[in-house]
Amino acid sequence: MAGELSGNGLSDALTILGAAGIVIPAFARLKISPVIGFIIVGMIAGPFGLGGYADAYPWLEAVTINDPHAIEPFAEFGIILLLFSIGLELSFRRLVAMRKAVFGVGAAELMMGALLIGSGLLLFGEAPSSAVALGFALAMSSTALVLPIAGTKTPVGRAAFAMLLFEDLALVPLLFLLGSAGLGAMAETAWKGALVIAAMLLIGRVLLPRLFAQAARTKSPELFLAVSLLVVIVASLATGAVGLSPIVGALIAGVLIAETEYRSEVEVVTAPFRGLALGIFLITVGMQIDFRVIAGMWPSLLGALVGVLLVKSLVTGLLLRLAGSRLGTAAETGLLMASPSETSLILIGAAAASGAISGETAAFWQVVTAVGLTITPLLATLGRFAGRRADARHGDGETPSDMSGRTVIFGFGRIGKMVADMLTQHGKPYLAVESDIDAVMAAREGGYSILFGDVGRSELLDKLQLGHAAALVLTMDDPVLVAQIARRVRGWCPDLAIIARARDPGHAAQLYKAGVTDAVPETVEASLQLSEAVLVDIGLAMGPVIASIHEKRSELRAEIMEEAELEHEPRLGRRRVRDAAPKG
Repeated sequence: MAGELSGNGLSDALTILGAAGIVIPAFARLKISPVIGFIIVGMIAGPFGLGGYADAYPWLEAVTINDPHAIEPFAEFGIILLLFSIGLELSFRRLVAMRKAVFGVGAAELMMGALLIGSGLLLFGEAPSSAVALGFALAMSSTALVLPIAGTKTPVGRAAFAMLLFEDLALVPLLFLLGSAGLGAMAETAWKGALVIAAMLLIGRVLLPRLFAQAARTKSPELFLAVSLLVVIVASLATGAVGLSPIVGALIAGVLIAETEYRSEVEVVTAPFRGLALGIFLITVGMQIDFRVIAGMWPSLLGALVGVLLVKSLVTGLLLRLAGSRLGTAAETGLLMASPSETSLILIGAAAASGAISGETAAFWQVVTAVGLTITPLLATLGRFAGRRADARHGDGETPSDMSGRTVIFGFGRIGKMVADMLTQHGKPYLAVESDIDAVMAAREGGYSILFGDVGRSELLDKLQLGHAAALVLTMDDPVLVAQIARRVRGWCPDLAIIARARDPGHAAQLYKAGVTDAVPETVEASLQLSEAVLVDIGLAMGPVIASIHEKRSELRAEIMEEAELEHEPRLGRRRVRDAAPKG
């Protein structure tokens, strides 16, 4: 046992844990999904990378993986946990609420993508069974990459989530069909699988809430985690025993737990295991990429990847436009969803195991999928660029001809909207500028004066004629962009009042150095408002309380400006007079 622990097992564990410890924080700092990092680690540390030189350089054994098969059980467990986490997102209530988007655009996107890709493969000589299997596999998009990039609250994120939700649902029957060998075996697996799934649904709805309730009463996170993993493993073993894929059971287990009040806690306690196990799977994906094979057949690989990306982006974009989405949303979502996914690898592997796809064909498309996964962040960046260009071309590009006396508000979130409301209340004209076209449309419906545009572009700033404006208000939650705009506008308009939102006193000091007239730190204002509420609620008169709050605000501003070395700036005199006025 000691000899085994000191051998390849420990070196593999060192590589995997080292990758997790380096890749996750490094890629998080770069705002890139760690999924890409794990694939790159597999490419570098695998048998086609540095692992291939371990015989010549024995010291490489400590940081490489020479035998991919040794970690395959852990990779399979990673896929099981991935499907379990997908199941947690698929509660029956959520499906009912999103049924039109999921079973409308989502179903059409998968079916049309599979049809076009499969038809193209048939034209290039692929066997019918192989073309069908690959068509559905390559039509899948990456839940693990797309949702972290787009989120679920943006228009792009909501559109992508609906389509990904249908793909996740379709994964169960697709695995069932592609993993079955022969009609007789398929029929037997069908009735056995149907019985097991029905039993899981019935027993799970009754047993799981009670089981998790008992675990929750112990207030032991370890026991709660053990119960969660037990449910996943038992469900996977049950479906595996009747010929279905174990990941089908994991998906159903997730759906059942999603119906209970313990869903959020289960997500939290299983997240570390899920992330690490998925990382191991992605490392094995990277290990399949042979640089020499890519170099030898890169035209075929490039052509295959470009073909899949074009088909999927066009299908997704056109369907979203037909469903009423903005051109920018359709373009960005189409490019974001264009790459194959980690579930594509699962389906290709299942089809290869059943004989529907040859081993050589499966290996080729696995490399294409792995490369596609790696470039997904690049596709997301291109999608954002294309979406903005499309919105700019089809949105309102005009600017008001007369800016005299107007206050210009950059950013129209909750803070920008409040500023606009107060200006309206006091009869002062304004113009808001926002880069989110959905926010612009909603604001226009609400009667606000707003313009669509990207304030980071100097051309837009030129058109706004800020030299004739009464004031500029910067409300964006982007410290770097706020400082850049303040510095740029101050150079053009030395007398313009620039009022900026700051995160904290340190950020406010930076903004004063950049040339703003007033910087309002969120943390300071929240503390002052809280202090005012406390003093009034404990019985102090409103007048003295407000006067003391204003005095404290002036002291804090003076400290911030002193830090920024701007306390003697002449244009600040008017602000000091305003701050002092309420005291009198």
